[in-house]
Parts: sequence; structure tokens; C-alpha cells
Amino acid sequence: MTLLIPAVHHAAELGRIRRTKTGDRVADDGRDLERIRPGVYAHRQDWAAASTEGRVIARAHALGLIADDAVFSHETAAALHGLPLFRPDRTRVHLTVSHARPGSAVGTIRHRGSVPEEEIVEIRGLRCTTLERTVADVVRTAGFESAVVVADAALRARCVPGPGIYDEDEARAFLGAAHGIAHRFAHGRHRADRVLAFADGRAQLPGESISRIRLVELGFRSIRLQVEVPGPHGSYFVDFALDDPAARAFGEFDGAVKYADAGMLAGRSGAEVLDEEKQREDWIRGATQRRLARWGWGHIETALVLGRRLAAFGIRPA
Repeated sequence: MTLLIPAVHHAAELGRIRRTKTGDRVADDGRDLERIRPGVYAHRQDWAAASTEGRVIARAHALGLIADDAVFSHETAAALHGLPLFRPDRTRVHLTVSHARPGSAVGTIRHRGSVPEEEIVEIRGLRCTTLERTVADVVRTAGFESAVVVADAALRARCVPGPGIYDEDEARAFLGAAHGIAHRFAHGRHRADRVLAFADGRAQLPGESISRIRLVELGFRSIRLQVEVPGPHGSYFVDFALDDPAARAFGEFDGAVKYADAGMLAGRSGAEVLDEEKQREDWIRGATQRRLARWGWGHIETALVLGRRLAAFGIRPA
């Protein structure tokens, strides 16, 4: 008997996963299948088109077939909550178990610890940690950049009800809850403190979170996010305002997806989006008398690369 389960890419269906007993790749109705874990497959075309987070969720569903009592946690729970991931584990899912078990299932990372029922939710048919517990686990154990991306996104989901609105009280409450959970564990407290002190839900994309890290590494100290600039037909919002006296500039992170993604284009062509951005930038420069620089993923691999990009616009830290 062939068993199929859904693998979802956020709200959309990723494809079908097929359990079989033989081979790493098999054909199904003339289409190749890609192995997700031993004996579990997805259509290769669907797998290639899936996002990183969609693949993490698919792996969790695949494991759920043989581990019904698993509590998914850490970056796997983050993906289930709809948060973006930065450089996640590409082959394993995270589980938290209350007691040591002999051996370890293939394709898993097991974390030993208790998860109270009030810190467990069900998402897409899978039991995982709540948003607060998920953030607390990630900021204790993940690298700084990966943890900041998750913490920023969680705050954004919880504390940004609309454009230009950031609920500071809700942000403090959420960070306090995550901090309290993180400090129940001996491991990773100082790491958690550092990430939670840095996190800011006004960062709208992972690239903005990483950009903020790079700007601090470069020596910028007065950084504001999603800064409102009055325009001729309403307000513009700029990703970064660099208020250091030596800089006095604006910065924008651009992912190439904004010129191709149908949802972000909103019926416009990529050329129309580019022209609107040019007019917007001309207005901002003229109205504020500040420099404005744009950068993308290729510029934030290291602080040195971003520093060179900004220096080309005459933007330097004090």
C-alpha cells in the first residue's frame, strides 16, 4: 500500500510525499521523486520549487509518520509558525524530548528537555512549541544571525498590526516571556540575552535583519528602522536611517524577488516598480538632503563588503 501525505509550502500545497521501501528516487506516473528521508519521497519538481521553510515543514510531516509523539521545536517549529529561516539545517528536523532515548532517528536533532503542555500548540496537524518557546529555544542554541532573523520575524508577526505601526508594549511583553523561558535553562542564557536585546520586529525581511547586524559591525550606532518620510502623495517608509553625524543617510535592502514575485508586484511590471522606486528616491533625497544607498544579499555576506558598498555612496560610520 502506498501512503501519501501533504507537504505544504506555507499556505499552498507543496506536493505529495510517498512512502516506499526501496530506492532513493523512484518514478511515479512518469515523474521523478526526491527522497525527503529514508522511504519518504516528494515529487522532484515540487521539491525544487519549494522554499527552504517549505522543505523543513515537509521533513517534519515525513517524520510525523513514524513519530506521532514528537514535539517539533527550534527552527523546525519556527518554520511551522511561518517564520523565515537563515541558513537552517537542510537535512534534519529538530525535536524536543523529555527523556533520553537510545539512538537517534535518521534526519533528526534531538534536544533533551521538558515542554509543558501550555507551551505546545498544533499547527498543520503537528505538535510543536509555542511562538514564545520557539524563540527562546532558537536564541539559546542557534548562531547569532540565524537567531536574530527568527526573533525579528516573531516580533514582526506579533507586534506589527499594520504599516508603520509597532506595538512597543507588546514587543516588551513578548521579549520578556521569551527571556523568562530561556533563563529556565542553564545552557545559552548569555547568548539568548544578546539576541533578545538586539531583536527588533520592524525588520521586515531576513535581509534587513542581517543588514542591521552588518551595520553595527561596521560601527554605526544610531540606526532606526522603517523610518517614515512624508511624500507628495502620502508617506514613504525607508528601511534604515543612519543618524550618525558622519553619515546622515538612508539605506534600503533589496531582494531581487520584489521585481519578480507576483504578490509584491501587485499587477505592475518589474520596470514599473523600478521607475516608482527611482521617483521615490529622488523625492527622499531632495526633501531630506540625505544620501540614500541600496544593497542586496550579495553586499551583506560580510561587514567589509557592505562597508565598501556604503563608502561608494560616501556613507561611513563615525
